[in-house]
Amino acid sequence: MEKKYWEKIAPNYETEIFDVLHNDKSGKIVKAIHQFANKKKSVIDIGCAVGKWIPVLAPIFKTVRAIDISAKNLAIAEKKYMKYDNISYECVDMSAAKLKPQKYDSAICINAILTESLKKRDLFFKHMSSFIKKGGDLVLVVPSLESKLFSHIIANKWNVDDAKKDIAPTGKKAISQIRFIKDGVTDIDDIPTKHFLKEELELLLTLAGFKVEKIEKIKYKWSTEFHKPPSWLKNPQPWDWMVKAKKK
Repeated sequence: MEKKYWEKIAPNYETEIFDVLHNDKSGKIVKAIHQFANKKKSVIDIGCAVGKWIPVLAPIFKTVRAIDISAKNLAIAEKKYMKYDNISYECVDMSAAKLKPQKYDSAICINAILTESLKKRDLFFKHMSSFIKKGGDLVLVVPSLESKLFSHIIANKWNVDDAKKDIAPTGKKAISQIRFIKDGVTDIDDIPTKHFLKEELELLLTLAGFKVEKIEKIKYKWSTEFHKPPSWLKNPQPWDWMVKAKKK
């Protein structure tokens, strides 16, 4: 998912992109943020998109820095949340080779590390770490590779949404998909998207200078995966990974 993709999707973001805040019926992410919220401290929303988390952050932090790769996303967010006077916006590419130094007391990053490029993901983790003060808190949410593979198994075994009618790729496309899946990259709406293993997340964050405090599932309804999920399909549910970590 590159800058041009997000600029193109921005006008239809609300209907095209999965809403983590709305679908986290457990409220675990909001609860995790409130645990370190402080009206005397700053927070940065990394990959804020159209600002869905701004109404959560603005009332409980002194200042909120909202950054995103898409200028159009930021324009939408700024217009939508004009009532908050403690928000600042900046267009930032987290996969850039260099970024100007910034330090915040805490950070959230909700399903923003999605690029298929390993190099760009490494830079993203590096910069994310550099933005947080020593002892600062991070709430990170990413797509789960385990969940994605589980959904594929369910779909194929019980032919959910006519999965057996899907045409298997051949030639270069098949080779490309095999290469991608070995790196945890699988399609969402035909867009190659990085998904993470639990242990992979723990290692990446540790190497980036964080102490991982907790990794847990953010569970969603099966209707978020399938158009027509079987009535008997209840648990386990599909999920994203949420990580609570502290900058060492």
